[in-house]
Amino acid sequence: MKNRISIFGLFLLIGFPLTAQELIWEENFDGNSLNMENWSYETGDGCPDLCGWGNNERQIYSKDYVAVKDGNLVITANKIGDAYYSGKVNTKDKFEFQYGTVEVRAKLPDGHGLWPAIWMLGANINEVGWPASGEIDIMEFVGRQPDTIHNALHTPASHGNTENIKTTPIENVTSDFHVFKMNWTKDAITFYIDDKKTYVFSPSEKNEKTYPYRQPFYLLLNLAVGGNFGGPEVDDSIFPKQFLIDYVKVYKYQDSK
Repeated sequence: MKNRISIFGLFLLIGFPLTAQELIWEENFDGNSLNMENWSYETGDGCPDLCGWGNNERQIYSKDYVAVKDGNLVITANKIGDAYYSGKVNTKDKFEFQYGTVEVRAKLPDGHGLWPAIWMLGANINEVGWPASGEIDIMEFVGRQPDTIHNALHTPASHGNTENIKTTPIENVTSDFHVFKMNWTKDAITFYIDDKKTYVFSPSEKNEKTYPYRQPFYLLLNLAVGGNFGGPEVDDSIFPKQFLIDYVKVYKYQDSK
């Protein structure tokens, strides 16, 4: 122990750079309503511009299916008559950042046809469109693969296709809360599940097409139903189902610009 203390002290004396992170934004979902200073709702089915939100999803997003209760954000998916409903929120124009670490503690819903996601989009999406904006999928889960978590990135070089992806098996993943984390720098994006590294994305050649991640991004949380990835079959007997998010925290290296 004495040697360790001496070495640490020596690092400080000679100015050795010790890496530290600063918490710059957090949402703990306290109270009984969504903090509209941090979040915005997305509603509808994407029509007419992006029907099915580009993935043939079945849900209609509504504010009525987003709630804050018992310290969690609760996104509920349900089927009413012939229609599926769910919720989606984002931080666009309210909180956007460039480089840092995102940490989200969440409990995933089970059921064939469900598709909860924790993800990010480039803040310039309205100007350049998708996939030029880039997309970072911190966590995707589909009920038809009950013990698998997906980390993925969408870039112009992949024409939006899911080529940059890592799947991680986790037994009984929907039975409890898990922490999903993403560390983002100008040269690499690294994913973690419960502090275990799962995937590193760092293409050898980095430009706007292969690495559109040198610009601000914003956060999204949603629970989709069906779709090209989540479906196409949906087990209607499962509804209603809830996606619970305990907290979202964003850290930034203190020397980051």
